[in-house]
Amino acid sequence: FISIQAFPALLDLPQDLEVSGVSCGSRHTAVVTRGGELYTWGWGKYGQLGHGDIASSDQARRVEHLVAEGLRAEEVVCGPWTTYVCVLE
Repeated sequence: FISIQAFPALLDLPQDLEVSGVSCGSRHTAVVTRGGELYTWGWGKYGQLGHGDIASSDQARRVEHLVAEGLRAEEVVCGPWTTYVCVLE
């Protein structure tokens, strides 16, 4: 079960992170940090969270694939069931 909130909510991210961008899809959210990390949460049925599975999550999780590949997230745009990320190597 995923909590769907139609109103603003505080983000529960580690305190040392500074968010530089945010985007919301129909049932998921993604943020890019100033350090180039991507965090996603929400409904993940179509893999739009980028964690390599179709699990949903109420908690923001870092997209580890970008870290493992040495990629720095610059921008993020979410669509209804998609997430697009502009990255730098």
